[in-house]
Formats: sequence, structure tokens, C-alpha cells
Amino acid sequence: MNARPWLGLSLLLALGVLGCENTATVSSNLPLKRVVVYRNGIAYFERGGKVDEQEVRFKMKENAVGDFLATLAVMEQGGSSVRAAAFPIPSPDDVPTCDPSPLAVLPPRKLHRGNDVDDTPQRLRPCTEDERRHIREVVLQLDGKSHDLQVGYVTEAPVWRPSYRLVVEGNGTASIQAWGIVQNLSGEDWKDIKLSLVAGAPLAFEATLGTPITPQRPIVTDEGEVIAAVPRAETSLASGGELKKQAPPAAEPAPEAPAEPADESDLDDDRPMKKDSPAKAGKGASAGGGMKAARPGSPPPPPASSPRGAAVTRMPRESNGPVAQAQAAPVAPGAPRNLRALAAVSATGGVTRYDLPEAVTIPDKAATMVMLLSKKLPGDAAFLYAPDGGVPDSYSHPFRVVRFTNKSGGTLEKGPIAVFDHGAFLGQGMVEPLPEGATATVPFALDRALAIDKTLKSDELGERVQKIDNGELWIERDSATHTIYRVKNGGTDPAKVLVKHPRINGSRLEKPPVGTEDNVGTGSALVPYTLGAKSEGELAIDERVSVQRNEPWTTPVADAAIRAFLAKPEVPAATKTALGEAWKLRGDILHLSDVQHEHQRELSEISSQSEETRRSLRAIEKNKIADKLRAQLTKRLEDLSKKGEEVGKKLVEAQAKLAETNVRFRDLLRSVKYVAPVTTKP
Repeated sequence: MNARPWLGLSLLLALGVLGCENTATVSSNLPLKRVVVYRNGIAYFERGGKVDEQEVRFKMKENAVGDFLATLAVMEQGGSSVRAAAFPIPSPDDVPTCDPSPLAVLPPRKLHRGNDVDDTPQRLRPCTEDERRHIREVVLQLDGKSHDLQVGYVTEAPVWRPSYRLVVEGNGTASIQAWGIVQNLSGEDWKDIKLSLVAGAPLAFEATLGTPITPQRPIVTDEGEVIAAVPRAETSLASGGELKKQAPPAAEPAPEAPAEPADESDLDDDRPMKKDSPAKAGKGASAGGGMKAARPGSPPPPPASSPRGAAVTRMPRESNGPVAQAQAAPVAPGAPRNLRALAAVSATGGVTRYDLPEAVTIPDKAATMVMLLSKKLPGDAAFLYAPDGGVPDSYSHPFRVVRFTNKSGGTLEKGPIAVFDHGAFLGQGMVEPLPEGATATVPFALDRALAIDKTLKSDELGERVQKIDNGELWIERDSATHTIYRVKNGGTDPAKVLVKHPRINGSRLEKPPVGTEDNVGTGSALVPYTLGAKSEGELAIDERVSVQRNEPWTTPVADAAIRAFLAKPEVPAATKTALGEAWKLRGDILHLSDVQHEHQRELSEISSQSEETRRSLRAIEKNKIADKLRAQLTKRLEDLSKKGEEVGKKLVEAQAKLAETNVRFRDLLRSVKYVAPVTTKP
């Protein structure tokens, strides 16, 4: 037989097996009941049903054993219990017993004739499908009785992703729709399951409980036992008689079973979302359905009744107005008519959860899009000046933005948002994680009808007494940074501009405009500014940082700080008296300092004139016809000398009086002690 055709057939069969590979992450004969998808790459799976056998088997990929064992929770409805959960473990000493190659085939055995021995090495048997894919089996051992089990566990899963549509309706009102996109790559179909989406990421790590770990141990050599020192004993003294026994703590109540989301029949039109629906809504679809992600060129997805297809949720259309007009004009998304089909939103412990009220079917390797909420909330369109390095023109022009306040009852996760206004699509943006009650400002376009530039200038303002101690003065001043935004509106409509102002670390806004949002943690503030059509204006923002420093008593800054300090009614009277007397002496010190400087200046001039006169006398010393001039210069030198003596005497007197006044001044100040109370704002 020719070997080539046989080899080609084997290769085709092997490739066919590989192409049909579809092993579930975790599979079992227990039906899947609930799936909770999180935003951090994990999902909680819950299986349940009645079991009459002595064991329940779970097959899973080897890398999922650790997560399965670390999060496995078995809930028995009553009557019996689970004895153990057994699973095989790999050993480093294991010898391969099979060939994992997909082309592995046992060769035909040769016949033994007489004493001839076939020394052809026997090849390993081909691995089974589970062995080749590294499938492990976990067995829950039961006691042989009838069981009603619920088994929950956590494994890896794609994150669910939100998508939003916002319709600006004017007068400060907008409508928002939130959709959730769920992707199933678990290896099995999710048929008629309860689906929940959690807007949060609980701490979850990859566990290795299925992998044996033998820690390193220290090597100890027996060298005998010798006590080299006598250990000292501990003695505890009795106190207050006989000790009382503490009563055991009260038993905690058993945790309640998690509440199941209500079915559609249990919901009525009085649920909270009902009041937010428009009076006339378009045709809506059940949130339990979904939209299967189609590949380019693929046919339309099958209807919801198909076992491999996901239900298609149609966008609502307007119910009023002529048909021709509705077809000609763009139609913005509307609210669903069946509000009971929306997800129930609950926010507990800072985590928002969307529980879909109807069962959902999501085939394996498919994506489904479900509507989570549809509400009216405060919102409007505006302009935002927020320079972005990725958009060079944003340094000169603002973005068009939509602002809305989250009133959905929970946190909105990060996701794309499509903006509509007056039946037209305006653009797309990205919503950052938005807690309940927070306001989002989402850019979706750049507007060149507005132009903005800015200038900066700095100054030091204000002076406040911070501390007086040991004759030293500490003051606090404001290092002020003035930012001026010059705005020009070339459009025909008034413009409300929000300026995203980068905040100086540790600074405070001084008298910011009304409506300013100083956002803690973002390093920026949103400052509103309204400008008329075809006009110019300036927006001034004043930021101040308090700076403390040691200030000499004789500076003008110290004088202004002390005078403001003495004018405060809360300053103690004794402190005011001592500082008042000291400040009078400070005036004398400044006056005596001026007198001293004046005398020093006069002495300097007399010394200069005397030196010049001496040089002139030396120049005419041997000129006999200059006797008259020599006499005049000699007389001038004598007068300058007498004047210098008088000024020098006055200087000495002023210096002595200044020194005495300084001593009295310092002595008074040492009796003054003051520390300003700690405040967040001066």
C-alpha cells in the first residue's frame, strides 16, 4: 500500500480535529443557571440542579483548576452534604505515557517466529483528546443521597463593555441610554441564564491551588545538645483577685441567600424608571435579547429562536409625524416602551450591579448587546477649553462638549458615548468612570468659531502675622499667580465656555467666578465664562499659595502686618499693649537710624572736602605768590575739622541712643508670644 495517501488522509483528519476544538473553560453535567460578568477579566458562574449520583464531575483546562478551587462554593438545598472535592495533580517525576502529537499512530506489531525477538522500540500510545488539551477533572464526592446543589466558581472571562447614547433635549435636560456588550468565549453556550453585569473590579488574582508546591527546608545537622546558659523565668503577678471569664460572643445570624432579580411578571409600571420615560416612546425591545457581533461579509444573524443566534434589539423609531418626514430626517435614539425589560440597577458597598430581569441566551464565540437603562437627567451642550497635546488646535480653540449629571442610581463605567441633538448625530466621546451624582464633561468636536489665549503674571500680596516668639517675627504672605484668558467669539450665538484651568499644587482659588468646579484629585478646575455673540472678553483667575518666612521688624511688610494684627479684636490686650509700646520705640529706632545715616553722610562729605583741601595746599606749598590763597585754604581746613568734630559728636550721641532704644525694643518684644490658629483659609 502506498504510504503517501495514508499519510495525507491522517493529516486531514488531524487538522479537522484541531479545527473543531471547542473545549469549555469549565464544563459539567450540572446546567448553567447564572453568569455575573465583571470589569477585571473574571466572571462568576453558577450551576445547579438535582443530583442522584454519588459524584459530580467538572472538566476544566489545567490553568483554570487553581481559580476553580480558590473560589468554589457549594450550596446544598438540604438533606445531604458534599464529602470532598478530589482532583489529580501533575508530578515532576511523571513519565509520559502517551504521545501528544495529533499525528501519533501505533505501528503494526511484527510476528514473533521461533526464538526471534522483535527489538523494534514500541511507540507511545496517542493521547486522548482530554490529555492532549491538558484537561483536568475535579470530582465532588457526595454521600449517595439525593441532592439539590448550587455550585458557584470564578474563572477568566472577557470584560463587559458599556456603550452610551445621549440625546440633548434643551433647557438643561438630556436622555441617556446605556448598553452593555457581553462576549462569550467560555467554550459553551449560555442558554436561558440569568445575566448580571457589575460596574466594578473586585480584587481577583490567579490562584495556583492545583499545582503542588514543596517549599525549601533548611538542613539541620545533629551536633548534640548543650545548654550554654541558664534561661531566666518569667513571673506574672496577680492583680485584682480572681479573673472573670468572658462570655462567649453571640452567634452571628446565617447569611441570607442572594435575592433573585424579579421576573417580568413581578414588575409593574410603578418602578422608579417609569417616571423618566417620555410620554411617547418608540418601539423598544426586551433587554433579555441581544445583538450578535457580525463579522464583515457575514449574513445577518439568525432570530432569537435559533439555538446559535442571539436576539436582535432594534433601535426605536418615532411614532408621530409623517412617514416621509421621519425617513428624510435623522432619528435620535428614543426610550424603550417596555420599561420593565430594563436592568434593575442596585448600588451596594460602592459597587453598581445591573441584573437583567429576563433570561438571556448567548451562544459560544458570540457577543450580545443588552440595554441596561434609559433615563432623563440634567444635561446640556457647552464649550470646553482644555488644551490637549494630541489636538494641536485645541491650544487656540475650545472643544464642543456635552455635560450631564449621573442620576442613574449607580456608577457609569468608562465607555464610548454618541451624542445627538435635534435629531442629528453630533459626534462621539469617551465617558470616564462616573459615580452617582457626578457630572461628566465629554468633548466630541472642536469649534473654531471661538479663539482663546492666556497670559500669566505673578506677585506677592497680603501680610499676616503667623508667629511672634523670642523677639522674632514670622509672617505669611500670598504668592499670587494671575492667569488671564482672552476669549473671542466670532459666532452669531452667545457661548458658554468652560475653561479647564490647570491648578497649581497646594494653591487656592481666590474669589473664583460663580459656578467654578474645583475638582480635587484631577489637578484642574472648570471655570465658567459666558460671552456674547461676536464679542471679546477676559476671564481672570487668581491662585494663591501661602508662604511663611522670618521678617525683620523694620521692613514696611512687617509694619503692615503688625498694624493689621493690632486691629484684630481677638488679639489679647496685654499683647496689644506690649506691641503698641514696642512699635513706638520702632518709630524712634527708624528716626535715629535716619539721623545716624545723615550724620554719616555729612562726615563722609567733610572728609572728602578736607582731603581735597589738603591736596590743594600741597600743590601751592612752594608758590610764594599764593600766600593769600594758602591762608584761605588753611582757614577752610580748620573750619571743616571743627565741623567734623561737631558732626562726629552728634553721630556718637545718635548711635548711643539708637543702641539704647534697640535694647528696650528687643526687651519688650521678648515678652510677646503669639501663634496664629491653624486655619484652612486666612
